[in-house]
Amino acid sequence: WLCYHMPVFCILMGKDFMPHSDERRDNMPDKNVSHNNQKKIAAINDYSGFGRCSIAVELPVISAMKIQCCPMPTSIFSNHTGFDSFYFKDFTENMPPYMAEWKKLNLKFDGIVTGFLGSHNQIAIVEEFFKNFKTEDNIVVIDPVMGDYGNLYPTYTDETCQEMKKLVKYADILTPNLTEACIITDEPYRPDYSNDELKKIAMKLVAMGPSKIVITGIQRGHYIGNYCYEKNREDYLIKTMKVGTQRSGTGDIFASIIAADAVNGVNFHESVRKASTFIKKCILKAIEMDIPLTDGVPFEELLTTLK
Repeated sequence: WLCYHMPVFCILMGKDFMPHSDERRDNMPDKNVSHNNQKKIAAINDYSGFGRCSIAVELPVISAMKIQCCPMPTSIFSNHTGFDSFYFKDFTENMPPYMAEWKKLNLKFDGIVTGFLGSHNQIAIVEEFFKNFKTEDNIVVIDPVMGDYGNLYPTYTDETCQEMKKLVKYADILTPNLTEACIITDEPYRPDYSNDELKKIAMKLVAMGPSKIVITGIQRGHYIGNYCYEKNREDYLIKTMKVGTQRSGTGDIFASIIAADAVNGVNFHESVRKASTFIKKCILKAIEMDIPLTDGVPFEELLTTLK
């Protein structure tokens, strides 16, 4: 507004207010300025205006952990698809020019975290993103969102799953649920895999590229567990007592904490335990506040406890 109305504005303020040419040059962006003086994580996911999932939870969670979150949306939703009705805008064709502007700024990311990708075209674009922004020093966390409870999500096909497998080699940390781990490794889905059987699946995943695996949502009676495997280390299962039921956005919160902790140099075991505990507290808070299942978890109430 000021640029277009500068003459009028200067008359109102007095003629001496008009900046001299040297002053205007001083206010021009400095091409030599670095935009990489703070830790940054690129978050590639969809954006839902309501329902607390994807970028809408990743941005505040990562920011609370003292890292700048730079979102790259894959699609825009008024509210997520768990509702009866929603507005949807595909962002696929906008992703390459969006990425190109980041390249112009010479942005360097300490971490990259990916979530739901709606098509094989988007997967190909994300692979190109890794080729441009992944380095030997940053950390890539891939949450290979494809399905749950042994079933693919409606938007996914066998072809899309095959394309998703191509991204695994870029991951430093992979956070599939059991269904997704089985899809990637071509293992039949069973909810009752033993720890030894989970280890074999995790070893297959590690052979594809990642050095750290956490398979989420492992059912153990009254407990739910996250099975963790680190290359050349002992595997372990982190269990928490089941509370409530599954809610939107909890997987995104989990991946965000894992990514931010990895960038901050936190031990993987400690990070998985922290993420599991925080989500449990959020679910309990949702029950206390009578939050509908579609509305996710009220993590805002507990965000200041996340370090």
